[in-house]
Amino acid sequence: MKVILLGELRGKGGEGDVVDVAQGYAENFLFPNRMALAATPGNIKQLEERRHNIAKREEKRIATAEQTKNALEGKNVQIAVKVGEEGQLFGSVTNAMIADAVKEQLDIEIDRKRIEHHTIKVAGVHEVVINLYREISAKLQLIVGGASAQAAEKTDEVVESVEANDAAAETAADEVIESVEAADTASEASDE
Repeated sequence: MKVILLGELRGKGGEGDVVDVAQGYAENFLFPNRMALAATPGNIKQLEERRHNIAKREEKRIATAEQTKNALEGKNVQIAVKVGEEGQLFGSVTNAMIADAVKEQLDIEIDRKRIEHHTIKVAGVHEVVINLYREISAKLQLIVGGASAQAAEKTDEVVESVEANDAAAETAADEVIESVEAADTASEASDE
């Protein structure tokens, strides 16, 4: 079935492209999600009238993608995770973790769904590909490793501090309860 795409559909095309897709895919996914229109003669005529506007938007998307590619290409991004004795991670590095690290370290917002990598379960340097738009993609180096010894010590200090504060708060609460009980006892004695 021929449809007119209303936006980018990875692997198929971009806005304004007329592509062939399975009828069920079109009727059950593309049409309800407003991602495509049926390629009827009327819709094709409207498409021809909008070609100029679509071309302008396409140029803008490509320029933005190229700019983002230049900002990302060849950069290093670090992710600190728990690592076992032989470099094995406790869990794995997810696309969301990579997107958050890029946002934090490079101040570039990327969609986690556009990140391509094999499952990362070992510490080390890994290459990650980010598909920015159509055929435009950027490669960056992902440095996966454990938190530094200083960070681990700082975490231990914070935990100890919280535990000490909890103990002090518990002692203060016990003292308040004892003084309230003493006041109640004194109040009862004065009533007699």
